[in-house]
Amino acid sequence: MFDDIVGQLAAHFELTLEREVRSYSSDELAERLAPLDGALVTLNERIGAAEIGSAGNLRAIANVGVGYNNLDLEALSAAGIVATNTPDVLTETTADFGFALLMATARRITEAEAFVREGRWRAWSFTTLLGADLHGSTLGILGLGRIGRAIARRARGFGMRVVYHNRSRLTPALEAELGASWLGFDDLLSASDHLVLVLPYTPASHHLIDARALARMKPTATLVNIARGGIVDELALADALAHGRLAGAGLDVFEGEPRVRPELLALKNLVLTPHIGSASLATRRAMVQLAVDNLIAAMGVGPNAGHPPSILNADALKAAGTGAAVAGAKNTTASKR
Repeated sequence: MFDDIVGQLAAHFELTLEREVRSYSSDELAERLAPLDGALVTLNERIGAAEIGSAGNLRAIANVGVGYNNLDLEALSAAGIVATNTPDVLTETTADFGFALLMATARRITEAEAFVREGRWRAWSFTTLLGADLHGSTLGILGLGRIGRAIARRARGFGMRVVYHNRSRLTPALEAELGASWLGFDDLLSASDHLVLVLPYTPASHHLIDARALARMKPTATLVNIARGGIVDELALADALAHGRLAGAGLDVFEGEPRVRPELLALKNLVLTPHIGSASLATRRAMVQLAVDNLIAAMGVGPNAGHPPSILNADALKAAGTGAAVAGAKNTTASKR
């Protein structure tokens, strides 16, 4: 991460730093968490009951990311372990990237670059790499939360009609502000020229975009996923793209990431990026800073002691024993990835 930001933890805690970026097994995570009082983790670390079973002193986990499907909140709350995430600070940057991925998909940018780099561009042609327009088209947004709303605001600048689906419909005033109209799920699929996924990953949204959902989309449509890989049935998507039932797709997230299915890698009408939606320098620094602030506060020290800025399971605060009892606990340990 960023040593100058993570180093702020040293004012309160004894630090154990993991310098190597790698995937840890459940047993390896359990071994590393066992002696800790607090941990700073990324989406790479999947933490549940098995991983915290031997961590008797663990009272806080700060996740660097807005998504937290890597954390079993029920297990953490039951153990009195506070969990936090880093929302808001990445909203605009992720919306920028989502729109960039949308444009690259619609206008076949990566195909065009490969066409040039591979020496296949020998003459200008009127029909080379024809793509789809954004202006005047209908943009569907599945999940109109913070990031979805930021994408909707960008779409208005491109003269796009914006439709969306949420479990809960927005207020008429907010819909008017965003220029967005609510549709049922199936109607959203069939109406969208371009569909962007920005919804949380939950058991209910697992493979929500499956073969049936893809069949409802226009064969000329594009699909962009900047949410979580498990929302899309990747084999069904690969089949639709390979057989012309969908014009193109852009994926920044994958169900088994960092592994990417060979069926996806074989497709030319698919733009692939390595989960970099929030990857601007300023935003990634802001995410780490918020995670550090969360961890310090969740451990009951610092100016916000006992009140982490973005807590996920407030019910765990009392059981965690944060507050004056641990204020100034210099011997506490935190882990950093």
